[in-house]
Amino acid sequence: MDQSNRYADLSLKEEDLISGGKHVLVAYKMKPKAGHGYLESAAHFAAESSTGTNVEVSTTDDFTKGVDALVYHIDEATEDMRIAYPLELFDRNVTDGRFMLVSFLTLTIGNNQGMGDIAHAKMIDFYVPERVIEMFDGPAKGISDLWRILGRPVKDGGYISGTIIKPKLGLRPEPFAAAAYQFWLGGDFIKNDEPQGNQVFAPIKKTLPLVYDSLKRAQDETGQAKLFSMNITADDHFEMCARADFALETFGPDADKLAFLVDGFVGGPGMITTARRQYPNQFLHYHRAGHGMITSPSAERGYTAFVLAKMSRLQGASGIHVGTMGYGKMEGEGDDKVIAYMIERDECQGPVYFQKWYGIKPTTPIISGGMNALRLPGFFENLGHGNVINTAGGGSYGHIDSPAAGAISLRQAYDCWKAKADPIEWAKEHKEFARAFESFPGDADKLFPGWREKLGVHK
Repeated sequence: MDQSNRYADLSLKEEDLISGGKHVLVAYKMKPKAGHGYLESAAHFAAESSTGTNVEVSTTDDFTKGVDALVYHIDEATEDMRIAYPLELFDRNVTDGRFMLVSFLTLTIGNNQGMGDIAHAKMIDFYVPERVIEMFDGPAKGISDLWRILGRPVKDGGYISGTIIKPKLGLRPEPFAAAAYQFWLGGDFIKNDEPQGNQVFAPIKKTLPLVYDSLKRAQDETGQAKLFSMNITADDHFEMCARADFALETFGPDADKLAFLVDGFVGGPGMITTARRQYPNQFLHYHRAGHGMITSPSAERGYTAFVLAKMSRLQGASGIHVGTMGYGKMEGEGDDKVIAYMIERDECQGPVYFQKWYGIKPTTPIISGGMNALRLPGFFENLGHGNVINTAGGGSYGHIDSPAAGAISLRQAYDCWKAKADPIEWAKEHKEFARAFESFPGDADKLFPGWREKLGVHK
């Protein structure tokens, strides 16, 4: 059934829709299956995303027609399809009338992802007007709050060196706490990896008090504040809160140094919003494990990593992993820096839409996945700043001297970039950074050919 007369209006102008402030706009890369017209399929997609179905129904009235999603732009050659969703379409909370991300996703990537006439359709950008931003939580805490705890300026406080307790499954309580202590002697921030929680070999109620003891001892020894991001991910709201409440009680007077990590992609928007609303005084660390199944460039359905990050800011994530932009071990490219820019700035041009954030707190880019001190200068040069949290697991625990030396080498790499110094010359005056060359010789050979001769390393 051709529904283009009802669910498409190509005379609508994008600038008018934006200035009107009454629509959420969504851009997709869409391709119909063979034998289906582009506009016809696009209209069917909009119908399935809003008020329509595959047949005329007797309950349709003038009101429902007035809130149809409308295709307002198509370009078959570039697979560019854009749809305007009236604000009235979206479900609202009973308790406070606010927007829900689950409603946004239900409409914009709901049933339309399985339609028989669509070969693929992937969301690449979306635009929300000021009224919608006002009705999402947004972040309660941000990197400026961590800088304050660390005794730094709350504007451009710089790089936060972090790590992940490895191996990925974690360790028994005593080795776990010892590994944390060793890193904290040189670094700032430790996070659980996503599988770590209340495993049988490392129950939270035994592990966490030991971790807190390590944090206190490291603070006493270094005279510097330390931060820990604890995984509270759980299927059940009450279980998640039980983990968080125990952690707050354990950390007591140092509870401000505790972040809560939530596996937001596999756990879903409800888990993020629960953590944001129940614990607004904690830094909310959005871990996106599993996202590549739909955000990867090789995936033709779902949405992109850019869209995921943008949604995380609306929900209230204090920080989200954004990849290493081609400088680490995971999929990515240098131009992925727009992901970081969109979540950390008050306005930014995305792949399609220019988005203003109207003063809500930024979401911190968290950089993780195969990073070490040698890779960081190039990363910072590409991004243009170092106001990020970097969790380097192998880059810390793989340092030839110690985890503390690995942490110090990360900070020295940031200082090297900030000073616009030559890394080889910088290494001659900074031991931990220099030893990173010997710790990661494969990267050193690739990034700094001839480093052995220049640094006097003969093995």
